[in-house]
Amino acid sequence: MPEPSLLDGLVAEALAGEPRAKDKLLGTIHPLVLRYCRGRLGRQETVIGSADDIAQEVCLAVVNALPGYTIKGLSFRAFVYGIAAHKVTDAFRAISRNRAEPMADLPDFPVVLDGPEHHLLATELTERLSGLLRHLTPRQREVLVLRIAVGLSAEETAQAVGSTPGAVRVTQHRALNRLRRILAGYFVEDEPDEE
Repeated sequence: MPEPSLLDGLVAEALAGEPRAKDKLLGTIHPLVLRYCRGRLGRQETVIGSADDIAQEVCLAVVNALPGYTIKGLSFRAFVYGIAAHKVTDAFRAISRNRAEPMADLPDFPVVLDGPEHHLLATELTERLSGLLRHLTPRQREVLVLRIAVGLSAEETAQAVGSTPGAVRVTQHRALNRLRRILAGYFVEDEPDEE
């Protein structure tokens, strides 16, 4: 996670027209954007591409929006995540419009470290987490992804979702409590009956 001052310095350099500042800025924000997109979309390939493709679109949109960006003391990361949230929402809309089931391409060569068992376990974990997140409201999901998966502070999350830090903390608290209750119910149901 880059320091906000480092990121703000890169933004200032890019706005001032410093050579290679945009490249450094993109190199800094791309991993954060990618983590956010993967947190929201998962790793599966969809009709609109993958989370990696959406992350590239977000970075391109940031570069295009950069000349109009003004430093107002607000977090640049919140600005970036605002763009990312819109791109992810557009991706969900595109997915919901197209009901085609894409087939995965076969790899050109076997992957030793990522075998079928590892892939199956990762897919199962992703499905379970996605199933749990479906029990939350869209706002709660967004706050949890930004706070936990991406690692934004409450203040930065508040800027990204258009709220206050206190409301973000309350939303996160309620979402985690809801997930705890759901998980407690799963574990009670999964226990075998004693006879």
